[in-house]
Amino acid sequence: MNREQIPDEVRRFILASVPSVPFLEAMLLLRRNAAQDWDSKLLATRLYLSERSASELLGALHAAGVLAMAEDNAVFRYHPVPDSLRQMIDLLADSYAYHLVEISSLIHSKTGKRTHQFEDVFKRRKDS
Repeated sequence: MNREQIPDEVRRFILASVPSVPFLEAMLLLRRNAAQDWDSKLLATRLYLSERSASELLGALHAAGVLAMAEDNAVFRYHPVPDSLRQMIDLLADSYAYHLVEISSLIHSKTGKRTHQFEDVFKRRKDS
């Protein structure tokens, strides 16, 4: 792994597919514990989140193809599909180990831009 900079494909993946740092943290936690079944209560405890936030993260990770849902719809397990997603998440995990601050800043800058765009819409409406 090149410690000098975040690989371009990881940067693109983050910008296109990682909406928040909690999403990233949850994804990497479940990756590290791939054999474990996860529910919102366990995830909330491990990431110091509300159970509602943890439930939303599990739903978002499932929708993104990162998690498989058990038949009873109560628990999830790390199971990225397709395999290229698993490989990208592995590369992201390696990058995050060396570039935690840079990757977190990249995610925050992306969400900050959206916030400013949202605010600008209301400013334009107010000025009209």
